[in-house]
Parts: sequence; structure tokens; C-alpha cells
Amino acid sequence: MSSDKEPLDVDDDNPAETDDEPVVEVAKTNLSKRRTIDNLLEERRLQKQLAEYDFDD
Repeated sequence: MSSDKEPLDVDDDNPAETDDEPVVEVAKTNLSKRRTIDNLLEERRLQKQLAEYDFDD
């Protein structure tokens, strides 16, 4: 172990902190998928209500 104090080389370019675009794209894709699923579920719910509706009244 050396007693000399040498400056450490620190790499300030952390790719996880500077490269936010893939995370944003994944979030947009996930949100888009979630909206699609929500829309399909809402459509299915409305079709079920329509099928169960009593038109004779």
C-alpha cells in the first residue's frame, strides 16, 4: 500500500445518467400499450353492457 496520495481518475461521463432517451422511449411505449389495453377493456365492458341491456322496456 502506498502512502503517496495520488488523485483518482474519475470518469464523469456516466452513460446511465446522460442517456435518458431509451428510458423515455420505453416509458412512452409502455404508456401506449397501457392505453391500448385500457381502450380494449373499456370496449369489451361496453359491449357486455349492450348485450345485457333490456331493449323491451
